[in-house]
Amino acid sequence: MLKYSILKSFFDFLIALIMIIMLFPIIIIVTIFLFIVNQGKPFFTQIRPGKNETLFKIIKFKTMNDKKDANGNLLPDYERLTSVGNFIRKTSMDEIPQLFNVLKGDMSFVGPRPLLPRYLPYYSTIEKMRHNVKPGITGYAQVNGRSLLDWDTKLKYDVFYVNNISLSLDIKILAKTAYKVVASKDISLDPTIVQAPLDEIRSQNE
Repeated sequence: MLKYSILKSFFDFLIALIMIIMLFPIIIIVTIFLFIVNQGKPFFTQIRPGKNETLFKIIKFKTMNDKKDANGNLLPDYERLTSVGNFIRKTSMDEIPQLFNVLKGDMSFVGPRPLLPRYLPYYSTIEKMRHNVKPGITGYAQVNGRSLLDWDTKLKYDVFYVNNISLSLDIKILAKTAYKVVASKDISLDPTIVQAPLDEIRSQNE
């Protein structure tokens, strides 16, 4: 696994660099559109735990505005999702800026998706294994149900990936990802259907 990890990091860097160069015109166009739609805020950044639970700043295209209610609280996600942002999400273009995370070495193309730091105390010992590898832009859970999976299943798939990581598995995941993005499969198109946060679900079960 160590040898493959080194090889994987090298190809992650090389392919990310090539893709950034190739997609640069698209990155510029989307950035301009979102700059206009989101009043000067085309990007969304957030702290996430990566390999060995080391924190890093993930970057995405910003698909929601910052509208708030009368009390100053952000409106629900489905009310803040813009039409441009909805299209960008459906086509998975919101993930493109994460190529810079891959280039920096914080992420890989394939691995468990980086979740929120506040979820860390709610993982089982086995589920914590998802942080034994770099988080990915796509992963085993994403090609086996994506947003339609419950948390237990997602985390189980993450651990499966860690225990079976290999070149052949990565290639299969990348191929399935490409197909699902083109076909828009396993994506909940109803913005009102939002999965409850992991910490809320598991704190209720304690």
